[in-house]
Amino acid sequence: MIRRSLLAEALGSLILFATVIGSGIMAERLAGGNVAIALLGNTLPTGAILFVLVTMLGPISGAHLNPAVTLVMRLRGHVGTTVAIGYMIAQLAGGMLGVWVAHVMFDVPALQLSTHARGGLGQLTGEAVVTFGLLVTILGTTRVRPSATPATVALFITAACWFTSSTSFANPAITIARSLSDSFSGIAPASVPAFVAAQLVGAVLAHLIADAVFTPQTADAR
Repeated sequence: MIRRSLLAEALGSLILFATVIGSGIMAERLAGGNVAIALLGNTLPTGAILFVLVTMLGPISGAHLNPAVTLVMRLRGHVGTTVAIGYMIAQLAGGMLGVWVAHVMFDVPALQLSTHARGGLGQLTGEAVVTFGLLVTILGTTRVRPSATPATVALFITAACWFTSSTSFANPAITIARSLSDSFSGIAPASVPAFVAAQLVGAVLAHLIADAVFTPQTADAR
């Protein structure tokens, strides 16, 4: 069962990260220099594949696909430490492979580093906000309406790509993986540590307040 869950996390991360990078490359090539159109072309496939992956893999591994999600699930006792570490390794390994697969599909060098510097108070605040929002969405929906989780996660990330200054990474593994792609979706390696730190702050804050909002009484009342 654990092996099956680890494989699900690795495969899901591969597909998700390949979608993010591949759609970013395609969008940049087709947008003719229009950054808004490129962002839209990157956003819609990301939201769509999240719905598919959470629906498909949720019953197998929980479809974390994100170390920040796994961390919160560990803090809440939903997974053990060994499983959590295994999930995080699977997410990163599968995700990095997904980046390389996207590069091969679009005939660009498989191994590369991003030169797209990202940072500053605004973008770091955006990363904390989007990760907080993602975890609140997951924790809240799984409490009050579990069947809607794939849709709410996908729609939240689709919206967050536009309302946050960082364009919604919200995932330490994808942040690291995107540093390996010098494309529209990339992030310079030097920018990664601050992004990951902001994501972890947002995730822990969501963990700390979720029970105050989504109590069992609230769920029953709905």
